[in-house]
Amino acid sequence: MSTALTLGQTARVERCFSASDAADLQRLTGGTLDADCVPEALINGLFSQLLGVDLPGRGTNYLKQETRFLAPAPLGQRLTASVEITRLRPEKHLVDLATRCVSADGTEIATGRALVLAKDVAGAFDP
Repeated sequence: MSTALTLGQTARVERCFSASDAADLQRLTGGTLDADCVPEALINGLFSQLLGVDLPGRGTNYLKQETRFLAPAPLGQRLTASVEITRLRPEKHLVDLATRCVSADGTEIATGRALVLAKDVAGAFDP
């Protein structure tokens, strides 16, 4: 990341999960899954991708995540996950973010918060 972090800064990603994606997760975890819905772990994975790749970016350490799942996400439907910086604590290298996932028709699938350590993110807290 070449620019400093700012309040209100956002990143988003779109993804459509297939039945094959859900089956792969089931094989990896050994769990049982609803055959018609995107597993919650895959939705949380979208937030992880955003935090570790886009905002704050590579070098981010995930400290805490809290997610409320509000509606099932049907397989095969485009999902949009986003993160938004809600608080910066540069003295501790901490970044608080709001997380949100919506379906193609605007249904809110999940909301929550994440706390990350951005100490190793180049230029994260530069003036």
